[in-house]
Amino acid sequence: MEGLEEKLKGLSIARRSRPDEPTYLLDVALQPAGLLAVSCSNFTIHLHNKDTLSPVGEYRGHSGPLCGVVFSHTSPDILYSGSADGTVRGWDVRRPGTDAVQVFKSNPSHRYSSFDLSCSDTLLCGGTEQVNDEDSFLVFWDVRKPGGGLLGVYSESHSDDITQVTFHPRDKDRLASGSTDGLVNVFDLSRGAEEEALLSTCNSDSSAGSVCWSGANYTQLLCLSHDEGLHLWDLSQLDTDEPLTIFSTSDARSLTLTPDGGGVDYLVGGRWLEEAQKLLVVGGKNSGELHLMECDDGGLRLLRSLEGGHASTVRCFLWDAAEEALVTAGEDAQLLLWKPGGEEVLTSGKRESMKSDSALKLKSRPHKKHGYQTEKKSENISSKQ
Repeated sequence: MEGLEEKLKGLSIARRSRPDEPTYLLDVALQPAGLLAVSCSNFTIHLHNKDTLSPVGEYRGHSGPLCGVVFSHTSPDILYSGSADGTVRGWDVRRPGTDAVQVFKSNPSHRYSSFDLSCSDTLLCGGTEQVNDEDSFLVFWDVRKPGGGLLGVYSESHSDDITQVTFHPRDKDRLASGSTDGLVNVFDLSRGAEEEALLSTCNSDSSAGSVCWSGANYTQLLCLSHDEGLHLWDLSQLDTDEPLTIFSTSDARSLTLTPDGGGVDYLVGGRWLEEAQKLLVVGGKNSGELHLMECDDGGLRLLRSLEGGHASTVRCFLWDAAEEALVTAGEDAQLLLWKPGGEEVLTSGKRESMKSDSALKLKSRPHKKHGYQTEKKSENISSKQ
């Protein structure tokens, strides 16, 4: 069987697309049946054919910055999106351009900075920005219930903006959350109330930017911080005397990764590749070059560098295991498909305009603090899982 490194070495650009309106591309989700969903900095969601990147529709409806897109696992025609406008919305991808078929809300002061859907497709969780310089909340909904199905909130585990919530890929009750307070929490929602549900707290010693499940049985957690720190923890050691930390660096930019002594300017994210049984971490240079790296107890190891694609910071990526293809998107408004032996086809836009760089001066919204003019939250919704 061809190893991951060999597969990555064969990648080249097969398709390149950009929207007519310049916008940052912030997150991308895959529907294996044939679609990509991309969230944009202008509050829209674009749908693309996953093989050709041809645009097939878009959704408008959010009035604030988007914090992600996720397809339903068992009903792949439903796409969810979360936003700082205080809603998580469900869209029917068979009807591009129509209104959301589901809208989930909670307290009017809640602005969502993260959300995720459980592997059983029954539970949505939204993480809020800090409210009134005091509280931040994990909000839960039952997606099967009409009218939004609000179940309750957890309010004690984070003290700042919740930048990531991610359900376990196999355990519907296991949830990890990361925050700018530096903490990464793991919950067992089957235990009900927040104090009992909190299983562990890991400290990243910095503002946590993204968190993902990793390892053969998804017993590990990867945390990337906003100042380019990286931490890989083994949660299977929680009840032992062994250390949790598998690998940690406070600044990945300081690591020498390339033969010429170079490294990364920033980290994009991580993803556990089930087929290869490897943790893939993607980092980049401000010029647009990408570094694909493996992360384990030996640290970060460069597998492949990708050049000639993006012209500025890459914000998101995904790995299409069925096609052995990589999808990347970023602040140059480009959506790229990298495939083994790919020969580039431009699906929209003009090639000369691809050198879009920071001159676009668009609102990128990396996670920052916001002032709120909302009234003090006067009501607590008790958590009932």
